[in-house]
Amino acid sequence: MIVIPAIDIIEGKCVRLTQGDYAQKKVYNENPLEVAKQFEDAGVERLHLVDLDGAKAGRIINWKVLEEIAGKTALTIDFGGGIKAEKDIEIIFNSGGAIATVGSIAVKEPETFYQWLKKYGGEKILLGADVKGENISIHGWTEQTEINIFDFLKQNIEEGLQQAFCTDISKDGLLQGPAIDLYKKIIQKFSSLKFIASGGVTSVDDLIQLKEIGCNGAIVGKAIYEGKIKLNELVQIT
Repeated sequence: MIVIPAIDIIEGKCVRLTQGDYAQKKVYNENPLEVAKQFEDAGVERLHLVDLDGAKAGRIINWKVLEEIAGKTALTIDFGGGIKAEKDIEIIFNSGGAIATVGSIAVKEPETFYQWLKKYGGEKILLGADVKGENISIHGWTEQTEINIFDFLKQNIEEGLQQAFCTDISKDGLLQGPAIDLYKKIIQKFSSLKFIASGGVTSVDDLIQLKEIGCNGAIVGKAIYEGKIKLNELVQIT
């Protein structure tokens, strides 16, 4: 299992939200590149970079942050937030991103998403599925749908999806532990899927548990910034 630190960007700064609420924003560093370099120095190889301004606006805004981190580190970066058109995906790859993270449009315009899977390949597209209960939430968690996460993943896998992460909104940013039961179900149902846990990771023990249930990766955010997990512990889990 690979541990993937997250950097969330608002106005070019490294922030974290609580339960996806923009009003509950905490700035951790004015310089995301500095944070990314700290991760790289600790032996981390992968980074989850989220354009929260873009997620709200429906178009990529903080691509320059991606460009800078990709240009000045060797990190493999997946980048998402506000991807609504193919030009957004091109911006990501042209700015040094290795993987495009797609969320809401896969729900709203599934045929468009299937086309991207076919054009770029499942290894270049990462599906981000946010859930409350077992139903999908979209648009930066501001809109709840009636779409079941298991039906959603099944359909996308049939169309070529290879990798996905799932964030349980009720857990995210609260440091109360990940949604182990939900993740177990997903992994058992979809053995071919490279599944990445996201949200609620609080400790190294959480990471060990996620590895034991078969997660391919785990995205970690607030626990790092709040000092619950030390940087040197991130690479000891793999």
